[in-house]
Amino acid sequence: MTLLTGKASPADPAEDPPDPAGERHRLTALTGLAALSLDAMASVAYGPEAIVLVLAAAGGHGLGFTLPVTLAIAGLLAVLVASYRQVIAAFPDGGGSYAVAKRHLGRRAGLVAAASLVLDYVLNVAVAVTAGVAALTSAFPGLYDQRLPIGLGVLVLITAVNLRGIVESARVFIAPTAVFVLAILTLIAVGLFRAGPVSTATAEGHASVLADDATTVGALLLLKAFASGCSALTGVEAIANAVPSFREPRAERAQYAEFALGALLGTMLIGLSVLISRFGLQPVEGVTVLAQLADASLGHNWAFYVIQFATVLLLALSANTSFGGLPVLLKLLARDNYLPHVFALKADRQVHRHGVLALALVAAALLVFSGGDTNTLVPLFAIGVFVGFTLAQTGMVLHWRATGQWAKALLNGLGALLTGAAALVVTAMKFQDGAWLIVLALPLLVLGFETVRRAYGRIGERLGLGEVPASPHRDRSLVIVPVGGLSKLTGEALNAAVSLGDDVRAVTVTHLEPEDREAAARLRRDWERWNPGVELVELKAEHRTVGRPVAAYVRKIHAYHPGTRVTVLIPEVEPARFWQRLLQNQRGAVIAHAVRKETDAVVCRLRLRLCAGQGRKEPRPR
Repeated sequence: MTLLTGKASPADPAEDPPDPAGERHRLTALTGLAALSLDAMASVAYGPEAIVLVLAAAGGHGLGFTLPVTLAIAGLLAVLVASYRQVIAAFPDGGGSYAVAKRHLGRRAGLVAAASLVLDYVLNVAVAVTAGVAALTSAFPGLYDQRLPIGLGVLVLITAVNLRGIVESARVFIAPTAVFVLAILTLIAVGLFRAGPVSTATAEGHASVLADDATTVGALLLLKAFASGCSALTGVEAIANAVPSFREPRAERAQYAEFALGALLGTMLIGLSVLISRFGLQPVEGVTVLAQLADASLGHNWAFYVIQFATVLLLALSANTSFGGLPVLLKLLARDNYLPHVFALKADRQVHRHGVLALALVAAALLVFSGGDTNTLVPLFAIGVFVGFTLAQTGMVLHWRATGQWAKALLNGLGALLTGAAALVVTAMKFQDGAWLIVLALPLLVLGFETVRRAYGRIGERLGLGEVPASPHRDRSLVIVPVGGLSKLTGEALNAAVSLGDDVRAVTVTHLEPEDREAAARLRRDWERWNPGVELVELKAEHRTVGRPVAAYVRKIHAYHPGTRVTVLIPEVEPARFWQRLLQNQRGAVIAHAVRKETDAVVCRLRLRLCAGQGRKEPRPR
């Protein structure tokens, strides 16, 4: 009931049933790494490339700063991992940036963090799917015009897997994650022992995007490269957001997964950047930097294609990070009355089904909006990430200051400064490319959260939530049953009505047309012959409507018999098959709408379920 009318509680049995067997539907450290780190792992496919593309504006001299910029990003990664390990310990109920900002920076800052996380997760799905499809079409150019349907198909597949449960999705994704990580580490290890590139076949025939006349590298360019490369840090917060999805001890398992994520991601980023500098690679149009690295390190052979296909698969599946983290965040927002409480409900296998489906629908809309183009979405992607990072780091500074741990506060303060600067730079540089949408969407989301909370507040006031109600007392009750003819449905409705009220009246609406008057006369004769002990009242209507006459009759009863509790019991048939709903005339829905709109009567819709074989003759035994 709390999920329908008031603040949901984490201990609500409807939300978290006390079922020990539910632990098997939760994550271990290994499956948590597979389910929640795909976004971060896959970012090595476009993070180093984002750095190279910016530095290419300064020519070959600019590309020489690839490794220093990557080392700065790796340092920030270490800060973020250490911070989020502390967030996991301090906020084991999940929520990450939202939980930290809400406690230490206030309710409004918490909502900004939540909005940024929502945007991050939604955009991550769209970016991951489009990037995976882009890698696929790079290998098979003939599929380029089919990017959108392929992307939507991948999205449907990932959604279906996640509806089976987060553990099931983690098991599915362990193998591709392991193959990708091993392939990248192998590429790095082999490349470090190469004196030069084995092959450059991949880049041949493609135009270079390297500037020819630029020889100086300014601080703004380095800062822009740093901000673009920070796209590789997306997904670092996902584990901290989804701590409740882990098995006991939840915090410890989540911390192990966070550390493993940071170690693997940092190793891959630094290793790939070393190879970029070692082989002197240049960005070329139509070929990813990772593909060039695989070609230069391993050659244009089967190993090259293994890395390409592993990259395609992991990029497409990295959307799973959002499906693991966002539903938990939506649950917390629903618990705090900032979203409809339906997002706090869990289905079987510990799945927040409504959150999964909502994420899939919004991501599908983004795919259609972008036409399956990654470059349309990436500028929107990074801003929400950095806003969440900055608020979480700032909140942890206050957390450590309150406990007197100044060294940790200084570390988080540095992280907040760096991510805040990155957020400003990305917003300024990408504003005209679509970043203005995020600048607009963030306050609109916060406004939406506030609107939902105010609505729940008004509902709570009207229901008197938290107040002791008056003692129950019995009033005279009248049950009205609309009928259109005699059937088993009519009998079941009257049986229920006489069990509910002191007085029962059946009503039928009669129109002026001759055929309607004849039908009403037949119903009157059949009713008198049946003699159920319930009065049949004819309501005459000039127009062909059934809802308003019933509502007018209810108002008349309230006027002549004040204090009477009136219930309108509407009998309906529930078909055995879904498609048979199209055959119904929706008469009950029309009456229910009119009574609710025009009166204070209670509306009860009694559904008589029809079995699939009902009405057929049973076969005789042989």
